[in-house]
Order: sequence, then C-alpha cells, then structure tokens
Amino acid sequence: MNTTTHSSASTTPQDWGATLLRISLGLMWVTHALLKIVVYTLPGTAQFFGSVGLPGFMVYPVVAMELAGGAALLLGFYGRQVSLLLAPILLVAAWVHLPNGWVFTNPKGGWEYPVFLLAATMAHWLLGDGKLALRRSRLFVPA
Repeated sequence: MNTTTHSSASTTPQDWGATLLRISLGLMWVTHALLKIVVYTLPGTAQFFGSVGLPGFMVYPVVAMELAGGAALLLGFYGRQVSLLLAPILLVAAWVHLPNGWVFTNPKGGWEYPVFLLAATMAHWLLGDGKLALRRSRLFVPA
C-alpha cells in the first residue's frame, strides 16, 4: 500500500518551471513598461497608439497595468489573476501588428512576439504561480 503524501511544501520540477515562467513574464512586463516610459516616453507612445488607431490616452492605463502587473508577477502576488488581466494588452498588440506579418523582425514588427507572450501568459494561468509566491491565486483558476 502506498502511503506517500504530497504536501503543499513539496517541490517538483513543475513547481520551479511555473516559477521561472511567472518571474520571466514579470520581468518582460516591467521592462516593456520602462521602455515606454524611459526610451519612447509616454507622449511618444501615446502618439504611436494614435497612429495605429488606438486612443492616445490609453498609454497611461496600459503602462500602469504593465508596471504594476509585472511587479505583481515578480512577487507572486495573485499571479494567475494578473495574467488574466494582462492578456487583453497582448491581444491588442497582436491585432495592431497583424497587418505586418508573422515575424516580429518585419518592418513595424509582426504578431509573432505578442502571440507567443499571450501563449506564455495563458500557460502561467493554467500552471499556477509556482514556488516563492507571496499570495497564491484562488479565484479564476482552472479546475
């Protein structure tokens, strides 16, 4: 008879894989927010938003979501819910880049990168927060 039990404190390679995914996504979101703030500037990014048919003022909530969401993912603070909240940004990014073709190295960037990040974001939602998470997600998690 097998009497082995698995506690929530046990660590598996899958736990560490989910942790790596969450932290990598968090770094990606924070660096992309900082890119919009420091390199492109918020007014410059707002101008780009306008050039692709999006309201320029949307840069402010988008950058705030990217920065706060990325920090939350890095800390493991309700990571699964954060991934769900950030997914629409990637859907819009993919839609914006759709006319430019698949490969992101195309002029004006293709939709390859945003779609890949969307897949990684959904994988994080499905897999969970992994180890080293401050507050684990309990709502809106797959059964």
